[in-house]
Amino acid sequence: MPMGISFWQIAIVVVLVVLLFGRGKISSLMGDLAKGIKSFKKGMSSDDSSQTKIQSSEEEKSKEEKEDPNSKND
Repeated sequence: MPMGISFWQIAIVVVLVVLLFGRGKISSLMGDLAKGIKSFKKGMSSDDSSQTKIQSSEEEKSKEEKEDPNSKND
């Protein structure tokens, strides 16, 4: 007999969680979770933009070195 999770087992767990924490507490936790995800995505996008700036400045430096290799040997 396979030991999968049935609909009734999930339903019982959901009912127990709602009874223990209440709907208000669960909804506030979900709101906090959503805020955390949004701030994480915002932080990741700002890291990506700063990383792009760093890469472009490094590319400019390498282009300058290729154009004038004697500039550092003064």
